[in-house]
Amino acid sequence: MKGFKDFLMRGNLVELAVAFVMAAAFGAVVTAFVQIILDIIGKAGGTPNFSEYTPGGIHVGVFITALIAFIILAAVVYFFVVKPYEAARARYVTEEEPAATEIDLLVEIRDALQARR
Repeated sequence: MKGFKDFLMRGNLVELAVAFVMAAAFGAVVTAFVQIILDIIGKAGGTPNFSEYTPGGIHVGVFITALIAFIILAAVVYFFVVKPYEAARARYVTEEEPAATEIDLLVEIRDALQARR
């Protein structure tokens, strides 16, 4: 069971799985959530559909919609996927201490030789 847990908590595997699951399973949910927030923002600003917003004949509404959708999507991913993953990793995965380098070993040998004198 420990090997299976280690396999699941391996960094690259989990990151790849998160990316795949987000794209496949949560895509529709996140898109609907973003649309709700965009509608609320649009109604508050008096423009319920940013895509149709064209000040001076320039179609900036599509860009504004995409930018706001990206920010909302990034927040959802960060707070509902990344933060829980980091908390689980901190709780269940112990970091190994780095192995001593050659310099550390040489310093220990030097100190031991000096102590013998």
